[in-house]
Amino acid sequence: MSKETTIVSQQLSTKEGAFTAEFEWPVTLAIDKGLDGAVTNKSKVGYVDGDKGRLIYQGYPVETLAENANYEEVAYLLIFGKLPNEAEYAEFDSKLKAQRKMPIEVVKIMDIIYDHKHSHPMSLLRTAVSVLGVLQKNVMDTSRENELRMGMHLIASMPTVIAALHRLRLGLKPVEPDITLSHVENFLYMLHGKKPAALDVKLLEISMILHADHGMNASTLTAMATSASLSDLYSSIVGAIGSLKGPLHGGANEVVLQEFLKIKSIAHVTEYVAGKVAKKEKIMGFGHRIYKTYDPRAAVMKKYASKLKEEVEMFKIAEVLDKEVVAKYGSKGIYPNVDFYSGIIYKHLGFETNFFTTIFAAARISGWLARILEYRAENRIFRPRDVYIGEFNKEFVERKKRV
Repeated sequence: MSKETTIVSQQLSTKEGAFTAEFEWPVTLAIDKGLDGAVTNKSKVGYVDGDKGRLIYQGYPVETLAENANYEEVAYLLIFGKLPNEAEYAEFDSKLKAQRKMPIEVVKIMDIIYDHKHSHPMSLLRTAVSVLGVLQKNVMDTSRENELRMGMHLIASMPTVIAALHRLRLGLKPVEPDITLSHVENFLYMLHGKKPAALDVKLLEISMILHADHGMNASTLTAMATSASLSDLYSSIVGAIGSLKGPLHGGANEVVLQEFLKIKSIAHVTEYVAGKVAKKEKIMGFGHRIYKTYDPRAAVMKKYASKLKEEVEMFKIAEVLDKEVVAKYGSKGIYPNVDFYSGIIYKHLGFETNFFTTIFAAARISGWLARILEYRAENRIFRPRDVYIGEFNKEFVERKKRV
Protein backbone atom coordinates (compact mmCIF):
# COMPACT_ATOMS: atom_id res chain seq x y z
CA MET A 1 0.00 0.00 0.00
CA SER A 2 1.35 3.42 -0.93
CA LYS A 3 2.09 6.16 1.59
CA GLU A 4 -0.77 8.24 0.16
CA THR A 5 -3.25 5.39 0.56
CA THR A 6 -2.15 4.89 4.16
CA ILE A 7 -2.85 8.55 4.87
CA VAL A 8 -6.35 8.30 3.41
CA SER A 9 -7.09 5.14 5.40
CA GLN A 10 -6.07 6.89 8.60
CA GLN A 11 -8.29 9.87 7.80
CA LEU A 12 -11.34 7.65 7.31
CA SER A 13 -10.77 5.29 10.22
CA THR A 14 -11.94 4.83 13.78
CA LYS A 15 -10.64 2.54 16.51
CA GLU A 16 -13.29 0.02 15.47
CA GLY A 17 -11.74 -0.50 12.01
CA ALA A 18 -11.27 1.25 8.70
CA PHE A 19 -14.00 3.20 6.93
CA THR A 20 -16.57 3.62 9.68
CA ALA A 21 -16.11 7.30 10.52
CA GLU A 22 -17.89 10.33 9.13
CA PHE A 23 -15.50 12.41 7.06
CA GLU A 24 -15.42 15.67 5.16
CA TRP A 25 -14.81 16.04 1.45
CA PRO A 26 -12.42 16.56 -0.14
CA VAL A 27 -9.95 13.98 1.13
CA THR A 28 -6.36 13.37 0.08
CA LEU A 29 -6.22 11.75 -3.35
CA ALA A 30 -4.69 8.27 -3.42
CA ILE A 31 -3.65 6.58 -6.65
CA ASP A 32 -3.40 2.83 -6.24
CA LYS A 33 -4.16 -0.28 -8.27
CA GLY A 34 -7.45 -2.05 -7.67
CA LEU A 35 -9.10 1.12 -6.27
CA ASP A 36 -7.40 0.54 -2.91
CA GLY A 37 -8.49 3.28 -0.54
CA ALA A 38 -11.31 4.45 -2.80
CA VAL A 39 -14.74 5.03 -1.23
CA THR A 40 -17.85 4.50 -3.36
CA ASN A 41 -20.70 5.16 -0.95
CA LYS A 42 -22.03 4.90 2.58
CA SER A 43 -23.79 1.66 3.52
CA LYS A 44 -25.61 0.01 6.42
CA VAL A 45 -25.80 -3.38 4.71
CA GLY A 46 -22.54 -4.89 5.90
CA TYR A 47 -19.11 -4.20 7.35
CA VAL A 48 -15.80 -6.04 7.04
CA ASP A 49 -13.15 -5.40 9.70
CA GLY A 50 -9.99 -6.98 8.33
CA ASP A 51 -7.78 -6.25 11.33
CA LYS A 52 -10.10 -7.83 13.90
CA GLY A 53 -11.55 -10.53 11.64
CA ARG A 54 -15.15 -9.36 11.89
CA LEU A 55 -17.97 -9.54 9.37
CA ILE A 56 -21.20 -7.72 10.21
CA TYR A 57 -24.59 -7.87 8.45
CA GLN A 58 -26.84 -4.94 9.40
CA GLY A 59 -25.29 -4.89 12.90
CA TYR A 60 -25.24 -8.66 13.52
CA PRO A 61 -22.00 -10.73 13.66
CA VAL A 62 -22.09 -13.25 10.83
CA GLU A 63 -21.20 -16.09 13.21
CA THR A 64 -24.38 -15.41 15.22
CA LEU A 65 -26.50 -15.46 12.07
CA ALA A 66 -24.87 -18.63 10.73
CA GLU A 67 -25.58 -20.50 13.95
CA ASN A 68 -29.11 -19.24 14.58
CA ALA A 69 -30.82 -17.94 11.43
CA ASN A 70 -31.83 -19.47 8.12
CA TYR A 71 -31.03 -18.03 4.69
CA GLU A 72 -34.46 -16.45 4.21
CA GLU A 73 -34.08 -14.48 7.45
CA VAL A 74 -30.63 -13.26 6.45
CA ALA A 75 -31.79 -12.25 2.97
CA TYR A 76 -34.63 -10.28 4.58
CA LEU A 77 -32.19 -8.69 7.03
CA LEU A 78 -29.81 -7.54 4.31
CA ILE A 79 -32.59 -6.10 2.15
CA PHE A 80 -34.83 -4.51 4.80
CA GLY A 81 -32.33 -3.79 7.60
CA LYS A 82 -34.04 -5.90 10.28
CA LEU A 83 -34.76 -9.51 11.08
CA PRO A 84 -38.36 -10.39 10.17
CA ASN A 85 -41.07 -11.11 12.71
CA GLU A 86 -43.38 -14.08 12.15
CA ALA A 87 -45.80 -12.23 9.84
CA GLU A 88 -43.01 -10.59 7.82
CA TYR A 89 -41.19 -13.88 7.49
CA ALA A 90 -44.31 -15.72 6.34
CA GLU A 91 -45.01 -13.12 3.63
CA PHE A 92 -41.39 -13.04 2.44
CA ASP A 93 -41.14 -16.84 2.42
CA SER A 94 -44.42 -17.17 0.52
CA LYS A 95 -43.27 -14.73 -2.18
CA LEU A 96 -39.98 -16.59 -2.62
CA LYS A 97 -41.67 -19.99 -2.88
CA ALA A 98 -44.08 -18.67 -5.50
CA GLN A 99 -41.17 -17.74 -7.79
CA ARG A 100 -39.03 -20.89 -7.61
CA LYS A 101 -40.26 -22.51 -10.80
CA MET A 102 -37.99 -22.08 -13.83
CA PRO A 103 -39.56 -21.12 -17.18
CA ILE A 104 -39.48 -23.93 -19.74
CA GLU A 105 -37.66 -21.59 -22.15
CA VAL A 106 -34.65 -21.50 -19.83
CA VAL A 107 -34.57 -25.31 -19.54
CA LYS A 108 -34.71 -25.71 -23.32
CA ILE A 109 -31.95 -23.18 -23.97
CA MET A 110 -29.69 -24.69 -21.32
CA ASP A 111 -30.26 -28.17 -22.73
CA ILE A 112 -29.37 -26.98 -26.25
CA ILE A 113 -26.18 -25.07 -25.42
CA TYR A 114 -24.87 -27.34 -22.63
CA ASP A 115 -21.51 -28.76 -23.73
CA HIS A 116 -20.74 -31.31 -21.02
CA LYS A 117 -16.99 -31.16 -21.64
CA HIS A 118 -16.47 -27.43 -21.97
CA SER A 119 -19.41 -25.47 -20.52
CA HIS A 120 -18.57 -23.94 -17.16
CA PRO A 121 -21.64 -23.85 -14.88
CA MET A 122 -20.99 -20.17 -14.06
CA SER A 123 -21.17 -19.31 -17.76
CA LEU A 124 -24.42 -21.24 -18.04
CA LEU A 125 -25.81 -19.57 -14.90
CA ARG A 126 -24.88 -16.17 -16.35
CA THR A 127 -26.74 -17.03 -19.56
CA ALA A 128 -29.76 -18.39 -17.66
CA VAL A 129 -30.08 -15.17 -15.64
CA SER A 130 -29.88 -13.18 -18.87
CA VAL A 131 -32.70 -15.29 -20.35
CA LEU A 132 -34.78 -14.80 -17.19
CA GLY A 133 -34.37 -11.07 -17.72
CA VAL A 134 -35.45 -11.31 -21.36
CA LEU A 135 -38.64 -13.11 -20.25
CA GLN A 136 -39.46 -10.53 -17.56
CA LYS A 137 -42.07 -7.82 -18.04
CA ASN A 138 -41.35 -4.21 -17.05
CA VAL A 139 -37.68 -5.04 -16.72
CA MET A 140 -36.63 -1.40 -17.20
CA ASP A 141 -38.89 -0.16 -14.41
CA THR A 142 -36.26 0.80 -11.83
CA SER A 143 -38.68 1.65 -9.04
CA ARG A 144 -37.79 0.08 -5.70
CA GLU A 145 -40.99 -1.96 -5.73
CA ASN A 146 -40.26 -3.50 -9.14
CA GLU A 147 -36.57 -4.08 -8.50
CA LEU A 148 -37.42 -5.77 -5.20
CA ARG A 149 -39.93 -7.99 -7.04
CA MET A 150 -37.31 -8.96 -9.64
CA GLY A 151 -34.65 -9.41 -6.97
CA MET A 152 -36.82 -11.85 -5.07
CA HIS A 153 -37.42 -13.68 -8.34
CA LEU A 154 -33.65 -14.10 -8.70
CA ILE A 155 -33.14 -15.19 -5.07
CA ALA A 156 -35.86 -17.82 -5.53
CA SER A 157 -34.95 -19.06 -9.00
CA MET A 158 -31.14 -19.21 -8.97
CA PRO A 159 -31.03 -22.45 -6.92
CA THR A 160 -33.57 -23.94 -9.35
CA VAL A 161 -31.33 -23.05 -12.30
CA ILE A 162 -28.20 -24.41 -10.60
CA ALA A 163 -29.84 -27.67 -9.58
CA ALA A 164 -31.22 -28.12 -13.10
CA LEU A 165 -27.77 -27.54 -14.62
CA HIS A 166 -26.28 -30.08 -12.22
CA ARG A 167 -28.81 -32.72 -13.23
CA LEU A 168 -28.55 -31.97 -16.96
CA ARG A 169 -24.80 -32.49 -16.64
CA LEU A 170 -25.48 -35.97 -15.24
CA GLY A 171 -28.02 -36.77 -17.97
CA LEU A 172 -30.95 -36.47 -15.55
CA LYS A 173 -34.17 -34.49 -15.76
CA PRO A 174 -34.50 -31.38 -13.57
CA VAL A 175 -36.56 -31.81 -10.39
CA GLU A 176 -39.53 -29.50 -9.84
CA PRO A 177 -39.28 -27.30 -6.71
CA ASP A 178 -41.19 -28.31 -3.59
CA ILE A 179 -42.93 -25.38 -1.89
CA THR A 180 -43.28 -27.32 1.37
CA LEU A 181 -39.51 -27.11 1.86
CA SER A 182 -37.34 -24.20 2.99
CA HIS A 183 -35.07 -22.36 0.56
CA VAL A 184 -32.00 -24.49 1.33
CA GLU A 185 -33.91 -27.77 1.78
CA ASN A 186 -35.48 -27.26 -1.63
CA PHE A 187 -32.10 -26.46 -3.21
CA LEU A 188 -30.70 -29.82 -2.05
CA TYR A 189 -33.93 -31.63 -2.93
CA MET A 190 -33.83 -30.32 -6.52
CA LEU A 191 -30.15 -31.24 -6.72
CA HIS A 192 -30.48 -34.91 -5.70
CA GLY A 193 -34.18 -35.70 -6.11
CA LYS A 194 -34.66 -36.65 -2.47
CA LYS A 195 -35.25 -34.79 0.77
CA PRO A 196 -31.92 -33.93 2.42
CA ALA A 197 -30.52 -34.93 5.79
CA ALA A 198 -30.68 -32.32 8.56
CA LEU A 199 -26.87 -31.99 8.74
CA ASP A 200 -26.64 -31.35 5.00
CA VAL A 201 -29.28 -28.63 5.27
CA LYS A 202 -27.34 -26.98 8.08
CA LEU A 203 -24.08 -27.18 6.12
CA LEU A 204 -25.51 -25.47 3.05
CA GLU A 205 -27.46 -23.02 5.22
CA ILE A 206 -24.36 -21.73 7.00
CA SER A 207 -22.41 -21.63 3.76
CA MET A 208 -25.01 -19.50 2.03
CA ILE A 209 -25.34 -17.19 5.02
CA LEU A 210 -21.57 -16.73 5.22
CA HIS A 211 -21.44 -15.85 1.52
CA ALA A 212 -24.48 -13.56 1.43
CA ASP A 213 -22.55 -10.27 1.62
CA HIS A 214 -18.97 -9.11 1.94
CA GLY A 215 -18.54 -5.39 1.55
CA MET A 216 -17.49 -3.69 -1.68
CA ASN A 217 -15.96 -6.74 -3.34
CA ALA A 218 -15.39 -7.05 -7.10
CA SER A 219 -18.73 -8.64 -8.01
CA THR A 220 -20.72 -6.27 -5.78
CA LEU A 221 -18.97 -3.28 -7.31
CA THR A 222 -19.72 -4.69 -10.78
CA ALA A 223 -23.40 -5.12 -9.91
CA MET A 224 -23.67 -1.62 -8.47
CA ALA A 225 -21.77 0.04 -11.30
CA THR A 226 -24.07 -1.58 -13.87
CA SER A 227 -27.19 -0.71 -11.89
CA ALA A 228 -26.04 2.89 -11.38
CA SER A 229 -26.40 3.50 -15.12
CA LEU A 230 -30.11 2.63 -14.60
CA SER A 231 -29.69 -0.63 -16.48
CA ASP A 232 -32.06 -3.44 -15.51
CA LEU A 233 -31.46 -5.64 -12.47
CA TYR A 234 -30.85 -8.80 -14.52
CA SER A 235 -28.05 -7.09 -16.46
CA SER A 236 -26.49 -6.03 -13.15
CA ILE A 237 -26.55 -9.60 -11.84
CA VAL A 238 -25.21 -11.01 -15.13
CA GLY A 239 -22.21 -8.71 -14.73
CA ALA A 240 -21.77 -9.69 -11.09
CA ILE A 241 -21.80 -13.40 -11.97
CA GLY A 242 -19.14 -12.78 -14.62
CA SER A 243 -16.94 -11.06 -12.04
CA LEU A 244 -17.55 -13.72 -9.39
CA LYS A 245 -16.51 -16.47 -11.82
CA GLY A 246 -12.84 -15.43 -11.76
CA PRO A 247 -10.29 -17.47 -9.75
CA LEU A 248 -9.22 -14.35 -7.84
CA HIS A 249 -12.80 -14.00 -6.56
CA GLY A 250 -15.48 -16.69 -6.21
CA GLY A 251 -13.72 -19.23 -8.42
CA ALA A 252 -10.97 -19.72 -5.84
CA ASN A 253 -12.88 -22.44 -3.96
CA GLU A 254 -12.68 -24.72 -7.00
CA VAL A 255 -8.90 -24.39 -7.15
CA VAL A 256 -8.45 -25.04 -3.42
CA LEU A 257 -10.15 -28.44 -3.55
CA GLN A 258 -8.12 -29.37 -6.62
CA GLU A 259 -4.97 -28.56 -4.64
CA PHE A 260 -6.11 -30.79 -1.75
CA LEU A 261 -6.53 -33.66 -4.20
CA LYS A 262 -2.98 -33.11 -5.47
CA ILE A 263 -1.53 -33.28 -1.95
CA LYS A 264 -3.22 -36.68 -1.40
CA SER A 265 -2.18 -37.17 2.26
CA ILE A 266 -0.92 -35.27 5.30
CA ALA A 267 2.53 -36.81 4.73
CA HIS A 268 2.90 -34.63 1.61
CA VAL A 269 1.79 -31.30 3.10
CA THR A 270 5.27 -30.08 4.10
CA GLU A 271 6.65 -30.99 0.70
CA TYR A 272 3.75 -29.21 -1.00
CA VAL A 273 4.29 -26.00 0.99
CA ALA A 274 8.05 -26.08 0.36
CA GLY A 275 7.44 -26.49 -3.36
CA LYS A 276 5.07 -23.54 -3.47
CA VAL A 277 7.51 -21.37 -1.52
CA ALA A 278 10.43 -22.35 -3.74
CA LYS A 279 8.47 -21.46 -6.88
CA LYS A 280 7.07 -18.30 -5.27
CA GLU A 281 3.56 -19.51 -6.06
CA LYS A 282 0.40 -18.52 -4.20
CA ILE A 283 -1.04 -21.15 -1.87
CA MET A 284 -4.73 -21.04 -2.78
CA GLY A 285 -7.19 -20.54 0.07
CA PHE A 286 -4.82 -18.33 2.05
CA GLY A 287 -4.65 -14.57 2.32
CA HIS A 288 -7.30 -11.95 1.72
CA ARG A 289 -7.35 -8.40 0.41
CA ILE A 290 -9.05 -7.22 3.61
CA TYR A 291 -8.50 -9.78 6.38
CA LYS A 292 -5.13 -9.73 8.12
CA THR A 293 -6.19 -12.36 10.63
CA TYR A 294 -8.35 -15.50 10.47
CA ASP A 295 -11.33 -14.98 8.18
CA PRO A 296 -14.39 -15.39 10.50
CA ARG A 297 -16.18 -17.30 7.75
CA ALA A 298 -13.31 -19.77 7.49
CA ALA A 299 -13.51 -20.41 11.25
CA VAL A 300 -17.20 -21.36 10.98
CA MET A 301 -16.56 -23.49 7.88
CA LYS A 302 -13.73 -25.31 9.67
CA LYS A 303 -15.97 -26.13 12.63
CA TYR A 304 -18.56 -27.80 10.40
CA ALA A 305 -16.11 -29.43 7.99
CA SER A 306 -14.57 -31.21 10.98
CA LYS A 307 -17.90 -33.01 11.56
CA LEU A 308 -17.85 -34.79 8.19
CA LYS A 309 -16.77 -38.39 8.69
CA GLU A 310 -16.80 -39.06 4.94
CA GLU A 311 -14.29 -36.26 4.35
CA VAL A 312 -12.02 -36.88 7.34
CA GLU A 313 -8.84 -37.46 5.28
CA MET A 314 -9.32 -34.30 3.25
CA PHE A 315 -10.09 -32.34 6.41
CA LYS A 316 -6.86 -33.61 8.00
CA ILE A 317 -4.90 -32.40 4.96
CA ALA A 318 -6.59 -29.01 5.22
CA GLU A 319 -5.99 -28.77 8.96
CA VAL A 320 -2.27 -29.60 8.70
CA LEU A 321 -1.85 -27.24 5.76
CA ASP A 322 -3.66 -24.55 7.74
CA LYS A 323 -1.22 -24.94 10.66
CA GLU A 324 1.90 -25.01 8.48
CA VAL A 325 1.03 -21.95 6.42
CA VAL A 326 -0.14 -19.91 9.44
CA ALA A 327 3.05 -20.82 11.33
CA LYS A 328 5.10 -19.64 8.37
CA TYR A 329 3.12 -16.63 7.19
CA GLY A 330 0.65 -15.69 9.94
CA SER A 331 2.94 -12.91 11.11
CA LYS A 332 2.52 -11.37 7.65
CA GLY A 333 -1.28 -11.44 7.95
CA ILE A 334 -1.79 -14.54 5.80
CA TYR A 335 -4.48 -16.88 7.16
CA PRO A 336 -7.12 -19.20 5.65
CA ASN A 337 -9.95 -17.43 3.86
CA VAL A 338 -13.54 -18.57 3.27
CA ASP A 339 -12.56 -20.68 0.25
CA PHE A 340 -10.19 -22.90 2.23
CA TYR A 341 -12.72 -25.16 3.98
CA SER A 342 -15.84 -24.50 1.87
CA GLY A 343 -14.84 -26.94 -0.88
CA ILE A 344 -14.79 -29.85 1.57
CA ILE A 345 -18.37 -29.06 2.55
CA TYR A 346 -19.53 -28.68 -1.05
CA LYS A 347 -17.89 -31.97 -2.01
CA HIS A 348 -19.76 -33.68 0.84
CA LEU A 349 -23.03 -32.15 -0.36
CA GLY A 350 -22.57 -33.72 -3.79
CA PHE A 351 -21.64 -30.67 -5.85
CA GLU A 352 -19.12 -31.17 -8.63
CA THR A 353 -16.05 -28.96 -8.26
CA ASN A 354 -16.90 -26.55 -11.06
CA PHE A 355 -20.32 -25.96 -9.48
CA PHE A 356 -18.83 -24.56 -6.26
CA THR A 357 -18.91 -20.93 -7.40
CA THR A 358 -22.56 -21.21 -8.44
CA ILE A 359 -23.44 -21.81 -4.77
CA PHE A 360 -21.54 -18.62 -3.94
CA ALA A 361 -23.67 -16.76 -6.53
CA ALA A 362 -26.94 -18.21 -5.22
CA ALA A 363 -25.97 -16.94 -1.76
CA ARG A 364 -24.55 -13.55 -2.77
CA ILE A 365 -27.61 -12.56 -4.80
CA SER A 366 -29.28 -11.22 -1.63
CA GLY A 367 -26.25 -9.05 -0.84
CA TRP A 368 -26.06 -7.78 -4.42
CA LEU A 369 -29.74 -6.90 -4.31
CA ALA A 370 -29.51 -5.19 -0.91
CA ARG A 371 -26.65 -2.96 -1.99
CA ILE A 372 -28.19 -2.12 -5.36
CA LEU A 373 -31.43 -1.06 -3.67
CA GLU A 374 -29.58 0.94 -1.01
CA TYR A 375 -27.45 2.80 -3.56
CA ARG A 376 -30.41 3.44 -5.88
CA ALA A 377 -31.99 5.72 -3.24
CA GLU A 378 -29.34 8.38 -4.00
CA ASN A 379 -28.13 6.99 -7.31
CA ARG A 380 -25.21 8.50 -9.16
CA ILE A 381 -23.52 6.80 -12.10
CA PHE A 382 -20.00 5.57 -11.32
CA ARG A 383 -17.26 7.58 -13.06
CA PRO A 384 -13.82 7.07 -11.50
CA ARG A 385 -10.78 8.84 -12.93
CA ASP A 386 -7.65 7.40 -14.44
CA VAL A 387 -4.22 8.97 -14.79
CA TYR A 388 -3.10 9.39 -18.39
CA ILE A 389 0.59 8.50 -18.89
CA GLY A 390 0.65 8.52 -22.70
CA GLU A 391 2.04 11.02 -25.19
CA PHE A 392 0.49 14.20 -26.65
CA ASN A 393 0.43 15.69 -30.15
CA LYS A 394 1.95 12.74 -32.00
CA GLU A 395 2.45 13.35 -35.71
CA PHE A 396 0.13 11.38 -38.02
CA VAL A 397 1.97 9.41 -40.73
CA GLU A 398 0.23 8.06 -43.83
CA ARG A 399 -0.09 4.27 -43.88
CA LYS A 400 2.22 3.73 -46.87
CA LYS A 401 4.96 5.73 -45.14
CA ARG A 402 4.76 3.94 -41.78
CA VAL A 403 7.57 1.57 -40.81
